[in-house]
Amino acid sequence: MKSTLFNMVMVLFVITLLASAGVGAVHMITEEPIAEARVKATREALKQVLPEFDETEDTALTVENLPVTVHTASEGGRVVGYAVESMTKNGFSGVIRLMVGFAPDGQILNIRVLEQAETPGLGTKMVDAGNSLEKSFVGRNPAQMKLGVKKDGGDVDALTAATISSRAYVDAVSRAYKAYCEKAGVEAAVNTVSGASNTQNAGADGTSGASATRDAGADGASGASNNQETGTEAATGATAARPNAEAGTRAAGEERYRERGLEREGRSNRLQRGSQTVNNAQEGGRNE
Repeated sequence: MKSTLFNMVMVLFVITLLASAGVGAVHMITEEPIAEARVKATREALKQVLPEFDETEDTALTVENLPVTVHTASEGGRVVGYAVESMTKNGFSGVIRLMVGFAPDGQILNIRVLEQAETPGLGTKMVDAGNSLEKSFVGRNPAQMKLGVKKDGGDVDALTAATISSRAYVDAVSRAYKAYCEKAGVEAAVNTVSGASNTQNAGADGTSGASATRDAGADGASGASNNQETGTEAATGATAARPNAEAGTRAAGEERYRERGLEREGRSNRLQRGSQTVNNAQEGGRNE
């Protein structure tokens, strides 16, 4: 049959139709199992971050423009804890979702990672039991902490070579704590230390302003003045916020550059080893 424009268009149309039907069928088949798997993962996480309970009441909230779910756990009609599904979009590779368990008094009981796609061997260590991030929070009340990694002047030990992922983890915990306070009727006393991944909070309090100024590498006199007058800057805010935000943005770029450099170095090493293997094989063939 002679090929014509009409024939080609029809062939492409049929192929597209079949592909769309296939994708739709796969979605229909997998949608329910995926939803069931998420529900199961949530139930398991609740058991891991809360004490014994016989029922939960779920409350959907919005904290800092992101959805958060608070599971109020009770036993015999008495509240025994709160489990908060929190998230952040500031991860090195996007969204990170956590389940954070709180005692009625606000102490963090446990934390479990529900979703993450961070760099293998670096940011992914946040899922390991007893990692430095988890240890920094469990058994402590966020109201008595500086919520930030130590590099930014906070109290949290970051994962090695994964500062951006660590900052995002802290951001999700901070959001979970604010949701707990709202649900439990507790006045939120959050002392957040702004990191490079959280420039929108730069200048929000004295500590964050000082940290951002230090990271910016400001000159000694200016830095000293800003550190001494952080209370005034926190009140007036507008002038200090701009340089702090710019400093945070630069720090974020530098941090991402370093972490991506580690990934590129790893890929380069693997390619070199593969090339050496091929060369050895070729040399062996010539010798034979």
